[in-house]
Amino acid sequence: MGKNRNARARRLCLNVMTSVVFGENCNAMRAIEYIKYLASNGVHHFSSSEAMEAIGGTPPAVRAQLRRLKRQGLIAEPLRGFHVIVPPEYMRLGCLPADHFIHQLMQRWSEPYYVGLLSAAERYGAAHQRPQATQVMVRRNRKAIACGLVRIVFIARGDIDRMPVRKFNTPRGVLRYSTPEVTALELVGYPGHAGGLSNVATVLSELAEELDAEKLLESAGLCPVSWSQRLGHLLEQVGQGDLAQTLVPFVQESARSYTSLRRAAAIRGARRVAKWKLIVNVEVEPDAVL
Repeated sequence: MGKNRNARARRLCLNVMTSVVFGENCNAMRAIEYIKYLASNGVHHFSSSEAMEAIGGTPPAVRAQLRRLKRQGLIAEPLRGFHVIVPPEYMRLGCLPADHFIHQLMQRWSEPYYVGLLSAAERYGAAHQRPQATQVMVRRNRKAIACGLVRIVFIARGDIDRMPVRKFNTPRGVLRYSTPEVTALELVGYPGHAGGLSNVATVLSELAEELDAEKLLESAGLCPVSWSQRLGHLLEQVGQGDLAQTLVPFVQESARSYTSLRRAAAIRGARRVAKWKLIVNVEVEPDAVL
C-alpha cells in the first residue's frame, strides 16, 4: 500500500507538477520543488533515477542540484542513489532516523529483513543500554550504513524467511521486528553483536516479561539447539526459572552433545550442567536492573 502511494505521488509530481506548476517544460522543475512535493504527499525517499526523471535536464545538472540540497541538509543519501528527505526536526541527525527508511531501503533491495538483537530488545522495553546502531538481520552480509549520526549494521542469517516477526507502524510506514522470543534466542546466538554474555543476561532479565513460553518453544525449534541450551541457563541465572523450564524437554531431546556457554573460551575444568547439556566455561555477571 505504501509503495503504491509512493508511485502515485511520483506520477503526480511528473504529470501535475511539471505541467501545471512549471508549464510543459520539464527542465524548469527544480530539485527543491520536487522534494517539497514528495514530502507533502507523505513520501520521504526517492532514488537518483526517479529524481532525474521527474526534474528533467541532464544527469550532471540534476546531480548538482541534489548535491546542493545535501549541503543544505535538506536531503541525505544513506546509500548511493537512495535519498531521504530530512525534515527540520531531524537536521541535527543529518539524516532521517533509521526506522523511518529501513523498510523502504530493503524494498528497493528486494531483501527480506527484520530489525533484531539489541534494537529489537529496545523496542520491547529492554533498553538497558541504547544500541549505538540499528541492527538489521538480512540473508547475507552487507556493508554497514552511516548517514550523518545514524548508523545501521547488517547481520547475516540465511534462514530469516522462516522467522516470525512483528510489524510496527512508524511515521513513514511500517517496520519489521523479530518477535521477543526470536530476539531472546538470537541474543545468545550472536553475543558478539549484543555486548557479550553478561550484557545479554541483563537484557534477558528485562525482556523476560515479554516472552511467551509456548512461542519461545516454537521459536527454539527454528534455531540451533545450542542457543536454547545457553538461553535456558541464562534465564535461570536472572531468576526466570519457570520460563527456562519450558526449554528443558526440547534440549534433552534435541541436543546431541554438550556445548560451551562461550564458544571461544577454554573448557578444561569448567562446570557441566546436565539439564542444559552445557559447559559453563565463563562467568556471567548481569548488571542489576532497577
